[in-house]
Amino acid sequence: MNKQQLANRIWASANNMRNKIDANEYKDYILGLIFYKFLSDTEVKYFIEDCEWEEDELVELVENYEDMNMKNAIAECQEHIGFFIEYKYLFNTWLTDTEFSVATLSEALSNFERLMSENFASVYAGIFKTLREGLSKLGDNPSAQTKALKGLIKLIKDIPTDGSQDYDVLGYIYEFLISNFAAHAGKKAGEFYTPHEVAMVMSEIVAEHHKEKESLEIYDPTSGSGSLLITIGKAVSKHIRGKNKVKYYAQELKENTYNLTRMNLVMRGIIPQNIVTRCADTLEEDWPIHEEGSDIDKPLAVDAVVSNPPYSQHWDPTNKEMDARFAQYGLAPKTKADYAFLLHELHHLKSDGILTIVLPHGVLFRGKAPKRFDKDGNLLPIEEREEGQAEGQIRANLIEKNNIDAIIGLPANIFFGTGIPTLIMVLKKNRGDEGVLIIDASKGFIKDGKQNKLRASDVKKIADTYRERKNIPGYSRVVSRDEIRRNEYNLNIPRYVDSSEAAVKYDIYSTMFGGIPNTEISDLGAYWTAFPTLQQDIFAAEADKPYSSVKVENVLDTILANADVKAFKANFATAFADFQTMLHQRLVNHVEDVKELEENDNISADIFRRIAPLPLVDKYAAYQILTDHWQDIMGDIEIIQTEGMGACNVVEPKYKMVKDKNGVEQEVPDGEKGRIMPFDLVQHVYFQTELDDLTAISERIEAINGEVDAIKDDFNDDEQETYLDAEKDGALDKNKIKADAKPKADVEPDTKDKLKAIVALWDEQSKAKKALSKKTLELLAKTKEKIETLDMHEISALLDKKWIEPVTTAISAMPDAVIATLADAVQSLAEKYSVTYHDIERDLASSKQTLADLVSQLTGDEFAIKGLTELIKG
Repeated sequence: MNKQQLANRIWASANNMRNKIDANEYKDYILGLIFYKFLSDTEVKYFIEDCEWEEDELVELVENYEDMNMKNAIAECQEHIGFFIEYKYLFNTWLTDTEFSVATLSEALSNFERLMSENFASVYAGIFKTLREGLSKLGDNPSAQTKALKGLIKLIKDIPTDGSQDYDVLGYIYEFLISNFAAHAGKKAGEFYTPHEVAMVMSEIVAEHHKEKESLEIYDPTSGSGSLLITIGKAVSKHIRGKNKVKYYAQELKENTYNLTRMNLVMRGIIPQNIVTRCADTLEEDWPIHEEGSDIDKPLAVDAVVSNPPYSQHWDPTNKEMDARFAQYGLAPKTKADYAFLLHELHHLKSDGILTIVLPHGVLFRGKAPKRFDKDGNLLPIEEREEGQAEGQIRANLIEKNNIDAIIGLPANIFFGTGIPTLIMVLKKNRGDEGVLIIDASKGFIKDGKQNKLRASDVKKIADTYRERKNIPGYSRVVSRDEIRRNEYNLNIPRYVDSSEAAVKYDIYSTMFGGIPNTEISDLGAYWTAFPTLQQDIFAAEADKPYSSVKVENVLDTILANADVKAFKANFATAFADFQTMLHQRLVNHVEDVKELEENDNISADIFRRIAPLPLVDKYAAYQILTDHWQDIMGDIEIIQTEGMGACNVVEPKYKMVKDKNGVEQEVPDGEKGRIMPFDLVQHVYFQTELDDLTAISERIEAINGEVDAIKDDFNDDEQETYLDAEKDGALDKNKIKADAKPKADVEPDTKDKLKAIVALWDEQSKAKKALSKKTLELLAKTKEKIETLDMHEISALLDKKWIEPVTTAISAMPDAVIATLADAVQSLAEKYSVTYHDIERDLASSKQTLADLVSQLTGDEFAIKGLTELIKG
C-alpha cells in the first residue's frame, strides 16, 4: 500500500480509539510509536548496511560490556546514530514476541534514555516522556493496556523506513496525522499545527529570497509540531546543492509539543548536528545565542525566521524596556504579545535575512498611531509631534525603519480552532524604498468541511505576486510610506486594496424604457478587446442613444460562429498541441527519474509559458487543474520508483472499512484491484464489448422493473386487494401471483394474463441477473489476467490515459469555459432590462381592468361589491 492508504488506516484506528482517548492525546501514542519504530529501523539499517552484519546476527545486540566486541559495537552505534537499542527492545522484535507487554515498552523507553549518547542529548533527551507517562490511559489495567498497545504496533508495522523514500513516507504520514488530529482538536490545534497551505505560502517567499544561498539557518520561536519549519526547509533545499545544508533552530514552550518538534525534525532525515532546540518561554529569555567563540552568549542571527505564534497572548513586559529586542521599537501591551514575538524574531534576523510571521489583523490598526507627519506626509516640527500608544508606536517604528516588506491578508477560518482572519507579514532588516506590498488574498479559497482552505493556485498566485511585486486591481498594490503616513500608520488592508464585489448597477432609463446601457456592455471590455468583431455581431446600437439591444436569438451560437472566437480557440489548441506529448515524455517515459518538486515547477512554468500570449485564459486555473491531479500521479510514481515498473502488473486485495456490531471500524476484503492500473480503465481500453454487454443486461433488468410496475398500475380494485401486500407498502405478493398464474388456478382470464406476464418478466429478470453475475466474474478474471500480462507498451499507453489525459482534457476545455462565461454575462444583461417599468405598469393596468370586469359581473351583498370595486381602484 502507498503512504496515503497507510495513513488512512492509521487514522481509522485513531477513530476506533476515540472512545478511550481524546483525539489530540492519541497523537502522542501513535506518533511516539512511529518515532520509536523509526529509531529501531535506523539502528537495524546501521548495523546491516554500515557494519555489514547479517540479519540473523542482530540477536547478539545486548548490553554486555564484558564482551569487548559488543562494547565497541555499542560505543560506535552511539557515536554514529546517537543511541543504542537492545535486540529485545527493537520494534520488529516485538512483532513475534509472545511475552510482549506494556511493561516491555516502558522498559524500552527507559533504556533508550539511559543508552543515548550525551552528544545527542539535546535531540533525544526526554523525547518519549509524554508517551511513557500516558501508557496508563490505554486501558484500565496492564492487560487492557497491552492489548491496545499490540493493536497499535500491528497497525504501524507496515510503515516503510528503508529505501530512497524513507523520510518522505514517514514525513507524509506524520503530517497527515498531525493535520487530522488538529482538525479534531478544537482550540488546542493552534498550539501545534500550521495548515500546510499557509506554510507553503511562507516557504515560497523564503525560498525565493534565498535561492542563491549555498546553506541556510532557519528559526521558529514557537515551533509547535515543527511542520512549518520543515515545510520551509524542504522548499529552500530545492535550490541548494548537496545534503545537510539547512540548520534548524526551534523553540517551544509546551513540553509535549516540543517533543513533537524534535520527532518531526529527526524523522525527516535531518542530521542531529543540524537540529538545535529548546523548551522555554521565547519572550522571557532571549534565544538562540552563540554558545562558543568570541560572541558567546550574544544573540544568534539567522537567515530566515518563520512563525505562527499564539494570537494576542498575555505576556509580562516588566523591566523589558531596555531589552535589546524591544528597545528601538517599543513594548507590546501585556494583553497582546503579537508584536513582542515579531520584534524578538526581527532581532535574530541577519542583515540579508527574511522574516515571515502569521498574525491577527488587529496588529495592522490597534493602538493610537504617533503623529510625526502632517496629512500630506510632511515632517512636523518637534513641538507638534505626538507619541503613539504601544502597538501604534511599534507599527510606526517598523514603517519608518523600513522593515515591513509585505502584508498578505488570508481568508477567515483557515486555521484550526479559530475563525478570525489572519495575515502573513514579511519583514526584512535592509530594504530599498519600494514601498510596502499589500495583498488581499482573503477571497481565494475553497470550503473543506468546516474550514476554509487555500488552493494550490491561490498559494502560487500569492507567491508570484510577492515575487513580482505586482499591482493587481482588487488584489494587490505597492503602497508608499508617504501614503501610510497620511493614514497615520494604519495598515488595515481595505484602506489600500478594495477587494469587495462591485455593486450591481441599475440604469434608470433602461429600467423605465428598456435597452442595455453601453457602459455596462463596456464592463466586458476584456472580451471585446480579445474579440474585436464580436460586439457588433451580438449588439445593435440604438440611434442617438447610449444604449443597445441584443440582436440575436442564440447568443452562444453567435459567439461560437465569430471569426475572432474561432481564432482564439485555434490559437489555444496550437499553444497546447504538444502538451500531452511533453507530459508523457516527462512523467511516463522518465518515471524513474521524476523529482516531485522540480517536476511540478517545470510543468507549471511550461503551462504559464503557453498561456502567456493568450487572452482571457486564467493561468492559475490551468495550474489548479494540474495540481488537482498531481497527488494521484505522484502516488503512483512513488510506488513505481520504490517497486519498479512491475508494480503496474500487480493485482492485490481491496479492502473497505465497515463497523462491527460494537461500532468499531475494521477492514474487510472487498474484491481485488490493480495496485497502479484501475480495473475500470483497463476494461474500457481492452474489454469495451464486454462492458457494453453488461450495460445492456443491466438496462434490461431495470426495464423489466418498469414493465412490472406498468402491469401493477393496471390492476383493478379487486386485483390490488388480492395481489398487493398492504403491510409492505403495496409491494407485489410474489407467492400469490406465482400460484394464481399457474394453468389450473381459478382466476379471471384477464387477470391471469397479467399475472403470467409478471411471472414471465420475473423469470427473464432472474436469468438476466445470473447472466450479469457470471459475465461480471468473467470480466474481472479477464481484467486481472490482462493487468498481470501487460507489456511495457501497453503500460505506457494506460499510464497516459490515467495520468495525462485527465489533465490535458480539462485544460483543453478552458476556452469553452471562457466563452460560456461571456455568453452567460451577455444573457444576464439582456434579461436584466427585458422587463421595463412601463411593461409592469401596462400589465398591472390590464390586470386591474380584467379584475374590474369580473367584479362587475358579480351579484350578492351590495356592500361587499362596493368594497371590492374600491379596492380595485386603489
